Formats: sequence, C-alpha cells, structure tokens
Amino acid sequence: MISFKKPIGSVTISGHKFLGCPMPCGVQITRKSYINNLSTNVEYIASVDATISGSRNGLTPIFLWYSLSAKGQIGLQKDVKRCLDNAKYLKDRLQKEGISVMLNELSIIVVLERPRDHEFVRRWQLSCVKDMAHVIVMPSITREMLDNFISELDAPSVLHICFNLIFA
Repeated sequence: MISFKKPIGSVTISGHKFLGCPMPCGVQITRKSYINNLSTNVEYIASVDATISGSRNGLTPIFLWYSLSAKGQIGLQKDVKRCLDNAKYLKDRLQKEGISVMLNELSIIVVLERPRDHEFVRRWQLSCVKDMAHVIVMPSITREMLDNFISELDAPSVLHICFNLIFA
C-alpha cells in the first residue's frame, strides 16, 4: 500500500485522467517539509501559498469533489480493479504479439516499444520518448478498445504497404 511510512516524497493523481473530470486537474500530496520549502507569501491574497506562482483554479476542486462524491469509495475501488485488470490484460496481449512491454505491479501505465507507424502513434495519441511509448489504462478504457489497439498495432498500415511496394 502507498504510505508515507515508506520513503515516498509525494503522490500525484490526475483528476482528468482517472476520475474523468472535464478539464485538466489533479491532486498532489507531499511531505510537509517539501511544502514549507515551496511556500511563499502571496501579497495579493494576503496568504502563504504553495501553488505554482500563487495560481489556482477554483472550479477544478469542485469537479474533483463531485467526481469523488459521485463514485464513492466502492465505485473508486471498482475503477481501480478494472484498470489494473485491463492493464495486465494489455501487457499480456502485447507480450503474446512479441512486443517488449513493462508493467509495474500496482500501476495502470503500460510501457511498450514505440510503434514505428507514426500514423498509429498519432491516431492513438501515444506519449512517446525515444524508443518507448506508454498507455495509461483509465476507467473509460474497455477490453474492446484494447483489442482494437492491438489489432491496429499488429496490422501493417496502408502507408507502409504502399511505401514498400514503391521502393521494394
């Protein structure tokens, strides 16, 4: 279990990714000593603040509260279990296709070889760094979507087929 009894400095949760909030937002929980290092006196709000440049959006906490309240603890637990199961499903399916893949035990982020097809990367909006890509298996992701992802990844693109025919 994640706990500050372990040598963890912070935990960050993306509300727009996992909770389905309609705009980018998140929560970061960190050790008090780190907050004290970041806190500054923001003159125009007459308060000490630890947000970036004293900026914050009052609407995003309402979206976070609503999402958490609507789902409740049991709903969140079901979402987590489904995401973990789907992440493992994706990892196992990719391995069967011979694709190098990694998944940490309590993670919903599947890291894989960067696909060579740029159109595939763009269509699936994959985040890529050098020769790696990652898929975040969120609650909205279904097994059908994962199967489609794998079948499109495995199938050669029309562009590559044309390129090979012309230059072969």
